[in-house]
Amino acid sequence: MMTRRTIAALAALAVLVSGCGVASRAQDSDGAGGVSPGGGSTPKGPTGPVPAGLEKFYSQQPKWERCGSGNQCATINVPLDYSNPAGKTIELRARKVPARDRTGKIGTLFVNPGGPGASGQQFAAGAGFALGPALLRKFDVIGWDPRGVGDSTPVSCLDTEQMDKFIATDGSPDNDAEITDLNNEAKILADGCEKRSGDLLPHVSTQDAARDIDVLRGIVGDSELYYLGYSYGTLLGATYAELFPKNVGRLVLDGAIDPSLSSEVNNLAQAKGFDTALDAFAADCAQRSCRLGSTKAEVLANVDKLINETDAKPLPGDGKRQVTQAIAVLGIIFPLYVKEYWPRLEDAVVDGLDGKGARLLANADDYTDRTASGYSNNAGEAIYAVNCLDRPDLTSVAQGKAEEAKYKAASPRFGSFLLWGSLPCANWPVKPTGKPHVITAAGSKPIVVVGTTRDPATPYAWAVGLAKQLENGVLISRDGDGHTGYHEGNKCVDTAVETYLLKGTPPSGDIEC
Repeated sequence: MMTRRTIAALAALAVLVSGCGVASRAQDSDGAGGVSPGGGSTPKGPTGPVPAGLEKFYSQQPKWERCGSGNQCATINVPLDYSNPAGKTIELRARKVPARDRTGKIGTLFVNPGGPGASGQQFAAGAGFALGPALLRKFDVIGWDPRGVGDSTPVSCLDTEQMDKFIATDGSPDNDAEITDLNNEAKILADGCEKRSGDLLPHVSTQDAARDIDVLRGIVGDSELYYLGYSYGTLLGATYAELFPKNVGRLVLDGAIDPSLSSEVNNLAQAKGFDTALDAFAADCAQRSCRLGSTKAEVLANVDKLINETDAKPLPGDGKRQVTQAIAVLGIIFPLYVKEYWPRLEDAVVDGLDGKGARLLANADDYTDRTASGYSNNAGEAIYAVNCLDRPDLTSVAQGKAEEAKYKAASPRFGSFLLWGSLPCANWPVKPTGKPHVITAAGSKPIVVVGTTRDPATPYAWAVGLAKQLENGVLISRDGDGHTGYHEGNKCVDTAVETYLLKGTPPSGDIEC
């Protein structure tokens, strides 16, 4: 749902904090492996309905073993193909942060940070940063790597050198030669996925992942699902509600995606969303008389100058990699996800205009989880595996050429990147199985949707659309910047979300915060 390999910034933040001791301050130690996520004795079986043929998966009793300060991890088996549950199985790796209040727990809160391709395990490791204390007291928090992702049975496509080249390739080609180069790299990605993960590729759809969630719900013994999903995680949560409306307990969908929209509409809206976020940054920068200009127009002109100059001549990066235009755009987009990162954007653009690309490269590396030793996860591969399967997208180079004018008109700055970023799907070895459609989740309990007015990655209109189409949707609107709304410094949003999750009481109607 994001540009090329984009994952939710919240997941990136969880990676940063999980190694810094934040998680350890948020959790109390729990018992040894074998203790159920709900506390007390190990459950004898799942609570709630179990689909026929899946009894052995729902009745699993995984061994929860210590992993990190106060955390527990386990491996869960699920069918590779839900239409053939007696066939091959794959693994899901999950991390549990035990509730602080061991006697007054409500149940399990499942969390997904988005992507597709972001690690729920890493997000759970940073739960002390991402969630309010009241939720940490009353819920066991479980984050898992969805099928195809991270430590679960993963999609694998490219080595580090190949991924570096793919990411650096011109994402807004200006001529046939550049289109050919980009298409060749897209083919290498698609061919690598088929060669290394061909059996898995047909079975990493959002519907498959949503079915996995219900297995997890059954395993922990909760009769209803409590869930907090961000960005792509909102599509995953809405899909769960569509498949299992009677199992919906309390669902919060933050930074929502509208499942009824086509890929083209999504891409065009997202390009405009990044423009909106960049406009907000530029206005703020100018107000502070920053180094990029004293007016919004001057700031934007300098950003555009950098984008254009890197198209003509890459900047030096880390001594091994150059900062191409594609890298520069990632380095500009990444800080837009979190307002506190706006100073990083200013610094990177100032340096770039001075011929230095190290800060831009560092931003892009944070965005793609590139470390000194390579990529720390497979998010850049998993995002294509899921998106290309979920819905029809760009089907050919010819289609891209025909639609380019429309994208450039919608967003001269980012439109081409959003268009051509879908080119791997035109080469994908598996045909899409999903299609855009309205999700009503008829018969479910109330579902809370959160939208932020200047969200760069999931435009506010998407949250409005999802809340309206859900039969029992309630919208919380946050007037602000950055990606997603909960735990972003808005007390109104935080109170409404936590009251709903803790007490089951949603807002009586749509609210504005």
